[in-house]
Amino acid sequence: MRCFIISTCLLLSGCIQGPDFKRPDFAGLFTKTFKHGSASSSAPPAVLPDEWWKLYHKQQLNSLVEEAIRSNADLQAAEARVKIARAVVGGRRADWFPKLNSTSSFGTQRFSASAFGANLPTEFGDLSSLLERDFYRSSLDLSYEVDLWGKVRRSVESGKAGQQSAQDTLSAQRLSLAAEVCRHYFLWQSLNEQAGILQQTLSLRHEAVALQSARLKKGLGPESDLARAKTECDFAEADLESVKRQRGSAANALAVLCGKSPASFHLHSDALPTEPPPIAAGMPSTLLQSRPDVRSAEHRLRAANAEIGVAKAEFFPAFSLLGTGGLDAVKSQDFLVWQNRVLSMGPSLTLPVFQGGRLRAGLQMAYVREEEAQAAYKQTIIEALREVEDALLDLKSYALWHRALLSAHQNAVTAADLSRLRHQKGLASYFEVVDAERTVLTARLLVSQAKGQRLNASVQLAKAIGGGWTGAGRPTAIVNEHQTATKSITPMP
Repeated sequence: MRCFIISTCLLLSGCIQGPDFKRPDFAGLFTKTFKHGSASSSAPPAVLPDEWWKLYHKQQLNSLVEEAIRSNADLQAAEARVKIARAVVGGRRADWFPKLNSTSSFGTQRFSASAFGANLPTEFGDLSSLLERDFYRSSLDLSYEVDLWGKVRRSVESGKAGQQSAQDTLSAQRLSLAAEVCRHYFLWQSLNEQAGILQQTLSLRHEAVALQSARLKKGLGPESDLARAKTECDFAEADLESVKRQRGSAANALAVLCGKSPASFHLHSDALPTEPPPIAAGMPSTLLQSRPDVRSAEHRLRAANAEIGVAKAEFFPAFSLLGTGGLDAVKSQDFLVWQNRVLSMGPSLTLPVFQGGRLRAGLQMAYVREEEAQAAYKQTIIEALREVEDALLDLKSYALWHRALLSAHQNAVTAADLSRLRHQKGLASYFEVVDAERTVLTARLLVSQAKGQRLNASVQLAKAIGGGWTGAGRPTAIVNEHQTATKSITPMP
């Protein structure tokens, strides 16, 4: 009989409830190439490295990104969530094993005289000596629920998918953090360069004020020229203060990203790269594997799919093996006597007969959550495609903008030189010189902005394609941690 029960349990253990996961077919979302094509005509690296920010060859930037990954509080919180998810898997995996508890108790027990002797014949006489007794008990309680319908298997499958989703979310946050550090770093350097341009311009404006003041005293120029020179000096000073304020805000944002107090955070000037590094966008379909947020959404869908099996298994009988063994005595000196042993063992079957619709509601909820996860997965893919297209478009547009601004700057410098020459010969007013010099200043500032925008567009492209993230391309510590976790949650055969 026992062999029959065991054989039946093993046979039924293969009846796993719920659908096996299949990745949704989103082939209609993908084209052969991105609309805006490759971001660079240069030969890009075949695979973007995981530490892609090193392609910019800026040691200060490398140090900032490493410090942010090491000290950022949001990233540390994400790492904690990965550990929580791993612990959840461990807790669910424990349901595969029997539960053994030890229980010990001792004390005094008294029965009611009326209740105890109500049904006894009167010849029993005085029962007071039987109403009170001591007891000494110690037992081991064993329980094991056989996973006939795959409830535990699906639960562990859901937990493992949740753990992998948390791991991929950590990688996505790491990628976003590195991109934000790069963006604010290039913004700070661009603003710092603009502040230098405005500082030089302000010095020239002060010289112009001194020159026009001297010309006015000698009667060589009108008072309006001096007023105009002072006005341009004030404008340059106002622009300089505005740029300094923006530069300070960028530095404060960098400090927070790096987990430091803004008061103790400092940057030093560093020339912006003249060209962004070449980055290949690859095929649109590669985003399914290369972007950690897409992978995270897929694993959330896996978890929701497995929860359907858990909900379905609730409808079926639960078969458990129960056992209790120990010692029971009413006198302390008899507690360890072998004849006072107690034993109880046997199977238990629990069948849900009436639950008021709770099980059906739970199953419906599992299906709806799976639909929600699938919609979120699809939306994540669409957003990923949009981000790559935006980054490619920005790179092309900013490259053309930068090229046009360089040409405009050269022409503005030539025009300003001619205006000064004409003014010196009395062929042009000072207002013409001021307008020409303002155009040169505007062009210089826009060229500096364009350089920063191009670099930030390349950063956004690196982020949009996944930043070199692959299963083998994540940081060594994270990969080792993930491999260890995977080994520890391998399902039982």
